[in-house]
Amino acid sequence: MLHQSDMLQGVANFPKTFLVYYIIFFMPDKEKAIQTIASVIGMDSFRDVSIQNGNKVVFNLLLDDPQNTDKKTQIIKELETKLKAAGFKELDVYTTQKAGGHKPLGGLQGRGELAPKAPVPGIKNIIAINSGKGGVGKSTCSVNIAIALKQLGYKVGVLDADITGPNVHLMLGITEKPHVTEDRKVMSLEAYGVRLISMGTLVDENKPTIWRGPMLDGVIKQFLRDVEWGELDYLVIDLPPGTSDAQLTICQNVPLSGTVIVTTPQDVALLDAKKGLTMFQNMKVPVIGIIENMSFFSCPHCNERSEIFSHGGGRKAAESLGVNFLGEIPIELKVRSGGDEGKPITVVDPEHVISKAFLKIAGAIVESCSKNLSEVN
Repeated sequence: MLHQSDMLQGVANFPKTFLVYYIIFFMPDKEKAIQTIASVIGMDSFRDVSIQNGNKVVFNLLLDDPQNTDKKTQIIKELETKLKAAGFKELDVYTTQKAGGHKPLGGLQGRGELAPKAPVPGIKNIIAINSGKGGVGKSTCSVNIAIALKQLGYKVGVLDADITGPNVHLMLGITEKPHVTEDRKVMSLEAYGVRLISMGTLVDENKPTIWRGPMLDGVIKQFLRDVEWGELDYLVIDLPPGTSDAQLTICQNVPLSGTVIVTTPQDVALLDAKKGLTMFQNMKVPVIGIIENMSFFSCPHCNERSEIFSHGGGRKAAESLGVNFLGEIPIELKVRSGGDEGKPITVVDPEHVISKAFLKIAGAIVESCSKNLSEVN
């Protein structure tokens, strides 16, 4: 277990704010509580959900006017009914005012407005890479998409938002720890021309990150705003799987240019991918499209094709949900070995069919961001 004393010893030269982060464990019912609350008040009207004693839901309710007791009572009454139906016994709510003053309370179907989000200075576009389920190769896609964007001529960074299971730094071959600038910011690291910050570069890799205390969102906010990123055209955020704290923190605090959903073809992964996609749509984040990873395997000896995890599910999901299908990434030994060795396939073999697929996906991201910007203007 990684205790606070270990953290202090390991990163003694870092700003104090980096030494006090703790993480509340995901509990089995947490996602169910989040989805239940969202069905009543929308994803933009609450934060900091936790489960206590297995059946007590605690969260921060964001109201336009916290002094409006009638509105608060009405909402809490409806929440209690829904949460009890979902199997929870108690509800503990504390309220704060929504950022941006008096605005209509948003709902699950996109009613109202989201609280204003301050852009990160120097960063033009922020892209969230998400998956509903772990083990689908999302981090591999994040790394190779970032490098492909760099190969297209853009300034790129990667934020590893998987705080308890960071590995993007390993996929980029980064082993050193970042230093602190004169203005007390942490300098992002660099590999293959791509900037990076990851908890994996701050803690001992042999000790599990098991912390208790304040919510996860503080860590990610610090990674966004207390890290020296320089001038970036694109910041790629590699999110942990699911639809919980990290996703909410990103959606509620910074303007996202879009999200990319990574899935494998089989039904069990597609179901969770659809949930993740729906969450971003509810948060009014543009969905750039879906990637079907591990789409098939071609034997390097006989070229026989095997669809190990089925095939085509990603395309079908994209069509049914009305979003772009960004492409298929097959299972390839070079991708696996490149991730383990810190040598992404887009770097070591840029002419490989998979590298070209990532380049095409990067181009679709650029096109989507440009389109969204022109629509705003």
